[in-house]
Amino acid sequence: MITKYGYSTFLAIVTFSILLISIALLFTTGILFYILIILPLFLIVFSINFFRDPERNTPKSDNIIVSPADGRVLFVKKVSENKYLKEEGFQISIFMSPLNVHVNRIPINGKIEFIEYIKGKFIAAFEDKASQENERSEIGIKSIYGKVFFTQVAGFIARRIVYTLNIGDNVSIGKRFGMIKFGSRVDVVVNNKWLPKVNKDDIVKAGETILFEYPKEK
Repeated sequence: MITKYGYSTFLAIVTFSILLISIALLFTTGILFYILIILPLFLIVFSINFFRDPERNTPKSDNIIVSPADGRVLFVKKVSENKYLKEEGFQISIFMSPLNVHVNRIPINGKIEFIEYIKGKFIAAFEDKASQENERSEIGIKSIYGKVFFTQVAGFIARRIVYTLNIGDNVSIGKRFGMIKFGSRVDVVVNNKWLPKVNKDDIVKAGETILFEYPKEK
């Protein structure tokens, strides 16, 4: 299944690839013929892999935050977030390589209270400073357990951030909301009451892997 967030890009790549193959079959011979056959086939296979959108089984608990993205955990650290949470807490950052599924999912049930798109740089997404300097979308959700702040961060290659959210939207955990095209990063920040459930270098899946758990009173 190809994600709706990248369908137009996928079709453009397929159309361009078919054009190259047609040129190869009609007008070229030798090494150029093979290049014009192999290159578009590679582009099509890469695009199918990049824009894939598999179904996910989201846990049913309400006191959890699931990963918004597929990828590898870069950091689990304490931070002071002054834009939406306005308090100290924990940040988990997830790096998405071009080989990961890039569809992003809602991390927790709640209501969208904050959205801001910030123009910025395109330094490597695995750099710590990328969350403050790179182009990004910042999103805040008010849940029954407090505020959750998460960010789609563009990377060195990624230049297109997509999201379909508006302030006031009621959102459900695990539902698709957008993507970042061609490699990037997602940060999730919560207050100190949440317990991190992953460690640096863990591999996580969007909509499935639990990043944080809120301890319920016994």
